[in-house]
Amino acid sequence: MIASAGSEPTSTTTAGSDPTSTTTAGSGPTSTPSATPDPASGPANRWLAETGGTQGAAYVERFRRLAEQGQDVHGEARLLDELLHREVDRPARVLDAGCGTGRVAVELARRAHRVVGVDLDESMLDQARAASQAAGVDVHWVRGDLVGLARLVTERNFDLVAAPGNVMVYLTPGTEPDVVAALAEALRPGGLLVAGFALDRHVSASDYASWCEVAGLQPVRTLASWDSLEEENAYDGGDYAVHVHRRPRARL
Repeated sequence: MIASAGSEPTSTTTAGSDPTSTTTAGSGPTSTPSATPDPASGPANRWLAETGGTQGAAYVERFRRLAEQGQDVHGEARLLDELLHREVDRPARVLDAGCGTGRVAVELARRAHRVVGVDLDESMLDQARAASQAAGVDVHWVRGDLVGLARLVTERNFDLVAAPGNVMVYLTPGTEPDVVAALAEALRPGGLLVAGFALDRHVSASDYASWCEVAGLQPVRTLASWDSLEEENAYDGGDYAVHVHRRPRARL
């Protein structure tokens, strides 16, 4: 059993935040935005409003216990790795958008991919830095708002952008289309955006499909879970799905 799909609501972005702080594995941030939203800056980020930006250690412990119980905590990374091997014949360039504690990013780095992880929650990034250091892998950790991705991450040629862990349902209200557009722009032509999230909340499959269409992305497939890329795992209804879209190889 995969203890990952929908089970780690990794933090994401907040509208109006100052995405100026970037970090690499093992280093500290240069600035620390407050977890308390400023009413004058617009709607509160859903993740920070729910958690206060303090749950990093608790999430690491939660998944440590799940792993001890024999549950699969690397389903997302394994499926993304398989997808990448079908697409490229080299270690891939991957952006983990809303990387949280680094569970997916570190596992992908262990599989030889070059990974950048972006998140707003400093408590999560603290754990991510520790995880990459302990695993002996190099992940570039960046703190900031996904809406400002172009200012945070200069690379624009990722083979794959991943948004697992319910990223889409924890964005600041009203920023979702802009975030999808920012993620699409980070892809190389032909690159893939893969996002998994719960459909029983405020973001529907049709909402997400429309944002991807506006961003110029083409649908590839929709899966029921992170278990497999095979046809038997195709989405046919339910309250969770993994959506795969592609940036066209040539601009339409």
